[in-house]
Amino acid sequence: MLEAGEDPRYIVRRMIRFASEDIGLADPEALTQALAAKDALLFIGMPEASTALAQAVVYLATAPKSNSLYIAYKEAAKDAIKTSHHGVPLHIRNAPTRLMKDLDYGKDYVYDHDAEHKYHYQRYFPDKLPEKDYYQPGEYGFEKEIAKRLAWWEKLRKKED
Repeated sequence: MLEAGEDPRYIVRRMIRFASEDIGLADPEALTQALAAKDALLFIGMPEASTALAQAVVYLATAPKSNSLYIAYKEAAKDAIKTSHHGVPLHIRNAPTRLMKDLDYGKDYVYDHDAEHKYHYQRYFPDKLPEKDYYQPGEYGFEKEIAKRLAWWEKLRKKED
């Protein structure tokens, strides 16, 4: 593409999108590599940045792939648009004024860092909506580690019940 005259900014833009949409959390470093290629392009320009772009291409091509995050985001965004009228639960609303405190903003909120294991289950969905898990980690790369973390937090949550 470079040798054919394609704008290298277009190429790196597509690499950044590919890193987050098609690789995602299977290899979070992919986005870092793509952004580093963009920085190299903007800092030293062409033709010197061609090897940085090639490095990112090879990294992205060989990274494990997952679009789990992309799918989760699209579903969460769709639900957010449909249900935003329900509002944020009072207990997780900031209460910087006395009136907000009197209206129970922030009441019964638990700061995770004050809880055992730095985790305390709190409902983040409006009362009128069922809770939903949008992100389902894939089976490749770093998403295996994320799945372990989610299982650990679920175990902590059940322990609190």
